Amino acid sequence: MTAQMPEKLKYKGKKYDMCSEPLRAYFALIGIKFKPRVICSALSRGYVGTWKIIDDRLYLVKLKNGYDKDAESCIAEYFPDHSDRVFADWYSGKIRLPQGKALKYVHAGFSSTYESDLFLTIKSGIVTKVEVCHNTNPDSSEVDFDANSVCLSDS
Repeated sequence: MTAQMPEKLKYKGKKYDMCSEPLRAYFALIGIKFKPRVICSALSRGYVGTWKIIDDRLYLVKLKNGYDKDAESCIAEYFPDHSDRVFADWYSGKIRLPQGKALKYVHAGFSSTYESDLFLTIKSGIVTKVEVCHNTNPDSSEVDFDANSVCLSDS
């Protein structure tokens, strides 16, 4: 698999690339398949979501079909009752936000290793834990954030 284009997240005034796909859980939950307008190996999911954390809640604020910077948001197509943002109450999991220089590039999914990662643990759309993990072993053949990281929790 080709390295993937990230989704975007605004958190505490900063913009991050995401190495997570919270919308995939929504599409699986409701049983629909996203229909990409353009097929691209670096965007196998077919869309780019833009997210914000507002008052410790995860919101989808833009959804583009493909990676066209000028494309209109298609949130209303998948969330007809929401015009500007959607609370991601369907999502529980960890959102990985890489930080710093790439220590090891891996041409597959979101497997590259960076100097550190900010992890947001989300439960039903609400941030329950924040951790910063400083990665110590970029030469590992597989990314294992527990074995190759030193993590500090803010929660």
